Amino acid sequence: MHMCKKLCKFAAQMNKKDTIHRIWAYIRHHLTAWNTTGEGIHSPYLFRIVRFILRDENSYYCFSEIERVRRRLLACTDELDVTDYGSAGSPEGKLIRRRVCDIAKRQLESPRMGQVLFRLVNFMGEERKRPLEILELGTSLGVTTAYLASADSRNHVMTMEGSEAVLRVAQGVWRERKLENIEWVSGNIDDTLYIYARERLDVMFLDANHTYEATMRYVNFLLPRLDEKGILAIDDIHYSREMEQAWEEIKSDPRVTTTMDLYHMGLVFVDKHYLKRHYKIRIVDNG
Repeated sequence: MHMCKKLCKFAAQMNKKDTIHRIWAYIRHHLTAWNTTGEGIHSPYLFRIVRFILRDENSYYCFSEIERVRRRLLACTDELDVTDYGSAGSPEGKLIRRRVCDIAKRQLESPRMGQVLFRLVNFMGEERKRPLEILELGTSLGVTTAYLASADSRNHVMTMEGSEAVLRVAQGVWRERKLENIEWVSGNIDDTLYIYARERLDVMFLDANHTYEATMRYVNFLLPRLDEKGILAIDDIHYSREMEQAWEEIKSDPRVTTTMDLYHMGLVFVDKHYLKRHYKIRIVDNG
C-alpha cells in the first residue's frame, strides 16, 4: 500500500517520460535495497549511522515547528518572480512567475529526508565534539536549511540559492525559527560556489542543478574540501538517467570509499579507513 501511494505521488508530479523512469527506479530500489539494521557493515561508525540515525523514528524538539512552517508554505498562494538558472542555459537565468505553494510541492525535501539530515548533523557534532561547517547548494524555501541549522546553534551553515525572491521567503522561515547560524549567498551557484565555499567542510548537501554536468562539476570541486569524516549528501540521485549516471561515476571515483543509496538521496564518504562498499538502504519516508 505504501509503495502504491508513492508511485501515485510521483505520477502526479512529473511528465510522462520522467514518470516512467522514476517509477521504474523506485521499484528497482524497493526490490534490491536492504531493509537493514546495520548488519554486514564493517565500520562501527557507518554501522551507527544506519542503526541509530537512518532508522531513528524519534521526534526531536524542532521537528513539529519546522513542519508547521512547511504546511504554511504549502498553503501559500503568493506569487514570486523566480530566477531559474538550472534550466535556463545562460548565466542570466530565466525569470519564471511561480506560486510559493507550487515551489513547496515540487522542491522541498520531504520531512523524513530533512530529519535524516538533522540527525546526521547532530550525530557528527557529537562525534567530532566541535562546531561543524555545513554547505547547502539550493536553498529553495529554507525548510531543509532550517533542519541543518537546528541541530546545533554553534554550527555554521552556508546556503546558496539562485533566486533572490525565493531566498527572501527562506529568510522569513529562519527568522521565525530564530536561526542565527545561517549565512546565505544569492546568485548563480555556478559562480558563487567557487567564490564563497569554505576550504574545509564537514557536511555538504547538493540540491541545486539536477543535471549530470552540473552535479559532476560540483562534486569534483567539493570532494577535496570534504573532511575525512565528513558526509556529502546528494539529492535526487534517481531523478533522471543522467543523475543516475552521475551517481554511478561518483561511486566509482577513487576518492570515494563508501556510499549509501537511500533512493531519495545518496550519502558519500571519503574516509580511507572504510572499505570500498556501496549500500542500498531502504528507509520509510512518510513525506
